[in-house]
Amino acid sequence: MFYAVVLAAGLGTRMRSPLAKVLHPILGRPMVGWVVEAIRGVGAAPILVVGHQAEAVAAAFAHQPDVRFARQERPLGTGDALRAALPLLPAEGPVLVLAGDTPLIGAETLRRLIAGWEAAGQGGQGTGSVVAVASFDAPDPHGYGRIVREPGGADRPTVRIVEQKDCTPAQALIREVNSGAYVFDAAHLRAALPGLQPNARTGEYYLTDLVPPDAVVIGGFAPEQFMGVNDRAALAEARGLLRLRLNRQWAMAGVDLPDLHSPLIEPTVHLEPDARLGVGAVLRGACRVAGEVGDFCVLEDTVVEAGAKVRAGTVAGGAIIRAGAVVGPMSHLRPGAVLEAGAHVGNYVEVKNSRIHAGAKANHLSYLGDAEVGAGANIGAGTITCNYDGFSKHRTQIGAGAFIGSNAALVAPVKIGAGAIIGAGTTVTEDVPADAIAVGRPPLKIAPGSAVRLRARLAAQKAQAQAQAQAQAQTQAMTTPQGPR
Repeated sequence: MFYAVVLAAGLGTRMRSPLAKVLHPILGRPMVGWVVEAIRGVGAAPILVVGHQAEAVAAAFAHQPDVRFARQERPLGTGDALRAALPLLPAEGPVLVLAGDTPLIGAETLRRLIAGWEAAGQGGQGTGSVVAVASFDAPDPHGYGRIVREPGGADRPTVRIVEQKDCTPAQALIREVNSGAYVFDAAHLRAALPGLQPNARTGEYYLTDLVPPDAVVIGGFAPEQFMGVNDRAALAEARGLLRLRLNRQWAMAGVDLPDLHSPLIEPTVHLEPDARLGVGAVLRGACRVAGEVGDFCVLEDTVVEAGAKVRAGTVAGGAIIRAGAVVGPMSHLRPGAVLEAGAHVGNYVEVKNSRIHAGAKANHLSYLGDAEVGAGANIGAGTITCNYDGFSKHRTQIGAGAFIGSNAALVAPVKIGAGAIIGAGTTVTEDVPADAIAVGRPPLKIAPGSAVRLRARLAAQKAQAQAQAQAQAQTQAMTTPQGPR
């Protein structure tokens, strides 16, 4: 086991937000959480140095006991932040040091950096260096610390990191830059950190002052890996790049995507090979999908089994859709909705805390809350279960093969027996036995010729009202005093 220190104490004023910079979400995970996941990918124990909104940052990892925290009391620079973590570090061995605002860094990058440090320390490069620095060639190096190599002994150049503001004109042209990712030997940190001196101009303690001239520089990394997120534009860019990275991985694993830029898939989602996602599909939380999810669906914590179809525009949260079930378009499945094999829930149907058994159908404009719908039952358009009396929720039970006519209201608690028929427009307030017919609509009255007489009367009333309004306007115009001419 070795350790990784993540510097996550900054204010992030350029984000223009009261939320700490490292907590801004990227695909459902705090920005700094991506750095922590990369650290876990190399088997390191993460230590977060916190300051601004320390309690909020700690709360974001409340269910991750492997994450420990060190507090930087005042924002006195990166060197001071690392010094705050010193009591949690071992006596010797590698210590990764990373920035909390670099969510694109991956485990493979960290493995290569650690391997470079180990090779240097074990004589693989003949240096015996206690520090390794990751570098990359920046197309525009402005703002980065430059890696300045100067002649040294034993045919090996020494290394300095020169910050932008301290560069000479010649150094400013150097494109190899410091990534801000390091591996230090813990013993070196214990020896050097107590004596670290503040910068004469700023009064801050710089991490780069801990890098000795014989540090090994591991170069050639992709610049994207170390992209810092300092404002909302960079945040949006990071989201897009991580989205593309995850989508590419899923496509390579056999998931059918419309394109690599379209679906939004959070890293906590699990997809089976041959699952299909439509344009604009959004999958969040603990979704597990093996079936088909159509265009512009939004699913959270939802299971879609192989052979199930979720049609366009459907929203589902905390639902289970079994093999062969069909949902949508434009359905809403709320927590506790379970659609068994072959069940159909259609357009503008809302289901909450209800089980729709095999082969049952509710294809149009209905609300099924706190209900049990038996196998093969048919729910007509406009049917609602009246599950809430203003104080408590109650259940509706609909038996297998029952037929519920359009625009029926089932006032819970109520049971509809197997095979029963409920007439359209009926309000059911008591249990209906199996194979019974219940019709509760009022008698229909028909008055022949009345429509003609009604239209004539209404037209006359309208004409009279218009004439009165016109007369009133003329009277008002005659009595209003005229101004000078």
